[in-house]
Amino acid sequence: MCGIAGYVGEGSGDLLAIMLAHLGHRGPDDVGVHVEREAGIGMTRLAIIDLATGRQPMANDDGSLHIVFNGEIYNYRELRPPLEARGYRFRTRSDTEVILRAYEEYGEACVERLRGMFAFAIWDGRRRALFVARDRLGKKPLFYRQGPRGFVFASEIKALFAHPAIGRGVDGSAFHAFLAYGYTPEARSIYAEIAKLPPAHTALYHEGALTIRRYWQLPSGRALNATRIDPGEAAVQVRTAVREAVRLRLESDVPLGVFLSGGIDSSAIVAAMRDVTSGRIATFSVGFGTAPSFDERPYARLVAQRFGTDHHEEVLEPVVTDILPAIVRHFDEPFADSSAIPTFAVAKATARHVKVALSGIGGDEAFGGYPRYLGVRLAQGYARLPRPLRAMAERVVGAVARDSDSSRNLADWARRFTRAGDVPMPASYLGWTRFFSEAALARLVTPGLAEFWKDDPDEPARAAFADHGHRDPVDGAFRIDLATYVPHDLLVMADRMSMAHSLELRAPFCDHVLLETSLGFPPALKIPRGRLKGLLKRAFADVLPREVLTHRKQGFMIPLGRWLRTDLRPLMEELLSPDRVRRRGLFAVAEVEALKHEHLSGARGHADRLWALMMTEAWMRDRLDAGGVWSVR
Repeated sequence: MCGIAGYVGEGSGDLLAIMLAHLGHRGPDDVGVHVEREAGIGMTRLAIIDLATGRQPMANDDGSLHIVFNGEIYNYRELRPPLEARGYRFRTRSDTEVILRAYEEYGEACVERLRGMFAFAIWDGRRRALFVARDRLGKKPLFYRQGPRGFVFASEIKALFAHPAIGRGVDGSAFHAFLAYGYTPEARSIYAEIAKLPPAHTALYHEGALTIRRYWQLPSGRALNATRIDPGEAAVQVRTAVREAVRLRLESDVPLGVFLSGGIDSSAIVAAMRDVTSGRIATFSVGFGTAPSFDERPYARLVAQRFGTDHHEEVLEPVVTDILPAIVRHFDEPFADSSAIPTFAVAKATARHVKVALSGIGGDEAFGGYPRYLGVRLAQGYARLPRPLRAMAERVVGAVARDSDSSRNLADWARRFTRAGDVPMPASYLGWTRFFSEAALARLVTPGLAEFWKDDPDEPARAAFADHGHRDPVDGAFRIDLATYVPHDLLVMADRMSMAHSLELRAPFCDHVLLETSLGFPPALKIPRGRLKGLLKRAFADVLPREVLTHRKQGFMIPLGRWLRTDLRPLMEELLSPDRVRRRGLFAVAEVEALKHEHLSGARGHADRLWALMMTEAWMRDRLDAGGVWSVR
């Protein structure tokens, strides 16, 4: 695992050294650079595989190619023998050299053979060209800026700002998407001059031109309206696929562990680990001593006891103000998923013991773990009710439903569901997942900000839904989340919060082969008779504790709603004071005050929306104010 950076065109070895200094947390074990007359690439290394000879940048035999690589290739041992048969001789045991040799043999198509998480750059001295690539789900980041003065890239935005040509103007459409969903979109960053290489894409920078190519996408839904599958056989296939994804991710020359929440996903990972190894397994959990409905530690302990793990726990109390500045700093962009707080905490605890950890990220989206997937199914019947009945249901729910601060806010779910009665898919589903609807944003933002909103933030989700299969809109909901929420929220959070502590995080449920297997199963098989993740639970029913299989989903969340009324209230009042909101000129003061009042009074829960506004202000202070006057473009 590493931080990588480089340039073609304007740049120098000194610039590269400054950029890499900003990435030291991603790789504290080593630093390396390669500089030629018009290009330079470098890395900071977190040594995981081939500790002795895996240094980077790594060159081929004649020195015409140099690579810097962030990530892990899990099938590199399988890729090596065919390359050796073609005459390549390996000097190291590293996966980095396998990528380099694969590029020599297969060219840009080498990425199609890689199974893992990666962002890498190859300087091709023969062609005077730079080739960069990113893994299929976007586990590893790659930001870049292309302009008249050349091309510059890095694992994190903070390194790019070392380049004197890059400004901090805000991308209005990316800000729009952030307010809608809590994260910035696929190919954009919050900064107008900085872009992201999208997941499953490569790019070639040659003679001043950048050519971007997509090399993978989720299997087409049009090919999935297929045969009936026996549930027992499907469970066997799932167990086998999960075991293989986990086995591949145990490749390491340093100790590794597991984020064990006590839910089915991380518990299945521990079970699969025990299937393939008899060695020590270290597990790590985080809980909230004063919020039982958010605390799954008792279930994590059951799993740890069942499989004999070396178990560690971290109790997180509401001292968010102590860690919030570091969290904001590591994201570089505004990021509104409050699960970043427990992720930061468990990563910090885990990094005291191991350098690599496995996580259950992606299990909900692959196997149907969210109640909103049931909402899609119920909405099909609800939409057939006479309109007067739906209108009456909406009025009743709006009048009597009271929000809860527990991890299962049934009142909020009911309101969102009944309001979407006349809205077709996928718009109804997106309404359940957005922080702010377009109508709410119209009330919230000032006209001066809204005029910079040129793109529709829902378009990527609509495109993903359009290819759904099995003649089932629930498959479309899975695809929306796998194309948007997983890569741009969950995997961003996993990367930044783990790398903040120089910890490598691996996600077996985001293995692209496992996802292709999962999408082949109809949603009714994955959620049988409305039982969330029923197929995954069946696959591991013989080894997991019954309590883990039957308890209700809690999610890796914090009791944010209650904390905003208590311990975090002073922070909210300070970040969103009327004077501060008025000076920023982005949001209507009266609307922000109304959100605060309703939440504090208990009339309506607005924790996520208020947190998004708080993170906006915290990010502006940290990343924009120090640079002077900033602008939206």
